[in-house]
Amino acid sequence: MHISRSIAPVRAAAALLVLSCASLAGPVHAAVPAVTFGSAHYAQPLHGFSGDSNWGGYVARGSGFTSISGSWTMPNVTCNSDNDLYAPWIGIDGYGSETVEQTGVQVDCSSGSPEYSGWYEMYPDAPQYFNESVSAGDSFTASVVDNGGGAYSLKLSDTTKGWSESTNQSLAGDDVSAEAVIESPTGSYPSFNEQDFSGITVNGQSFADYGPQAIDSGQYTETQLNGGSFSIIPG
Repeated sequence: MHISRSIAPVRAAAALLVLSCASLAGPVHAAVPAVTFGSAHYAQPLHGFSGDSNWGGYVARGSGFTSISGSWTMPNVTCNSDNDLYAPWIGIDGYGSETVEQTGVQVDCSSGSPEYSGWYEMYPDAPQYFNESVSAGDSFTASVVDNGGGAYSLKLSDTTKGWSESTNQSLAGDDVSAEAVIESPTGSYPSFNEQDFSGITVNGQSFADYGPQAIDSGQYTETQLNGGSFSIIPG
């Protein structure tokens, strides 16, 4: 996606988490790269974890992740600085690979007030933004599907406002991870009380069936995963 203020997706291509670094229940520390607004990305792969991470939420690793779908609701956000920027998203790859296939919603505080927009990104290509209106309190469903042969289908729907966007893209992805996360490319989150994810499925099964790892990011942590549902809350 190409970000107006430029979402810089922080690549979360986390290299294999060494098992001693274990369940990622503890945050991962990967330095957040400097962001150049206007040419930034979401989801730059992470290479190692040791404390706070670029991503916060849950990530499953392995192989053969060909689809992920789920829902979330956008919270009311308070901007603390014009550097605040974050996005909830779902996707495939990025944790243990150099590509990410993802879609989500961003909240940008560069104007001094939160501005919401939907997007998708086939990293390392730039993010692409949808023109439809997005507001705090809107509920979303999304999906990313590998159709084989490097062909991916991505869909984002605002079920509150009634719009839906779909796109077909090509990328040589590895399908080695699946994630439902939040991310701040700038390393600076605005304040919110709760970000809810629900109904997350991977390959048509409950997200929990894949034993995803929990990751903290910034001042936020995640509640226990219940099937395909969890919340992001202040830590």
